[in-house]
This record gives sequence, C-alpha cells and structure tokens, in this order.
Amino acid sequence: MDSLTIHFFSFSYLEGKAISNELMINEQIRDKEIRLIGTEGEQLGIMSSRDALRLAEEAGLDLVKIAPNAKPPVCKIVDYGKYRYEMIRKEKEAKKKQKVIEVKEIRLSPNIDTNDLNTKINAANKFITKGDKVKVTLRFRGREMAHMNNSKHILDDFAASLAEVANIEKAPKVEGRSMTMFLAPKSKK
Repeated sequence: MDSLTIHFFSFSYLEGKAISNELMINEQIRDKEIRLIGTEGEQLGIMSSRDALRLAEEAGLDLVKIAPNAKPPVCKIVDYGKYRYEMIRKEKEAKKKQKVIEVKEIRLSPNIDTNDLNTKINAANKFITKGDKVKVTLRFRGREMAHMNNSKHILDDFAASLAEVANIEKAPKVEGRSMTMFLAPKSKK
C-alpha cells in the first residue's frame, strides 16, 4: 500500500457544532457591516468588521457578536471570558427561579376497592400539595371494556374527593383501553 488517506468526519462535525453553539468572536465574524457597542455600553455606530476588530484589539479586548440575527448584526467590545462567565451565571439564576411542574400518574382499575381508592387519593393529594399535576388513568382489561361507561363514576369520585386542593384540568376522556383525567393544583389567590 502506498499512502492511505484517513478522514475524520466526526471530528470536523463536532468542531463545527461546538463553534455554532458558542458566540462568534474576533476573526470568526465575517460580516461586512456590523453595529458596534463600546466597552461602556455606548453606541459606536455601523462600521466594517475589520475596523471594529481593530478597535477591540487597541482596547486589548475581544469583539463578540451578541445579536447575530439583527440587521446589521450587533457586536460588542468586551473581555470574552468575563462575558461568558456572566452569561452562565445569569442562566443558573434563571434556572433557580423556575418551578418545574411534573406530571405524576396514578393508575386505577374499574374494580378497585374503597380502601385502595383512598390510598391512591392520599398519594394524589401529596403530589398536588407539592405542586405537581396528576394524571389519573383508569385502565380496562378484557371484559371490563364492555362496562367503560359505568366506570366513569370512579374518576368523578376521585376528583370530588380532591376538590379542595385540585381542579380538573382535563375532564375524563376515553383513549384506547383507558380513561384519563388530569388534575392540577388550585391556584393560590
């Protein structure tokens, strides 16, 4: 064998993907005209990217494209490391303030006993008081399918027993071999 050329497609693909997720800085900015914002947040106007890069290098900082979809794109003269750190910190703060609402599922059968139903109601009550939504599923098997309409009262009773803490978000609805209903916590006024 003479020479064998090996191409690493996955490497170049990953490299391109990493660059697209990051902000464009310095020589990566290829736009003819950009709107430039200075170090103190002042508008420096519309100019060529070469001139903007020269101004950034004179200041000893980086030219960062912060709004690539604007016409013309907006770039700012900043210390890239500090700017990126601030952006990550803001994202973490935003995540802390978010409340993630989970949907918990409780499964019932048409021939459920009252004590078992009360246990399921207590579990749903815990989920709802924590702020989660509850999906109540009444599953039918075999001959139980013939009595679907007669079993709707189970979901109605379930919702009635949780009426103090929950609202019916979606009324009972038949989907295939099951009947589902969604309960959401009551909004506090």
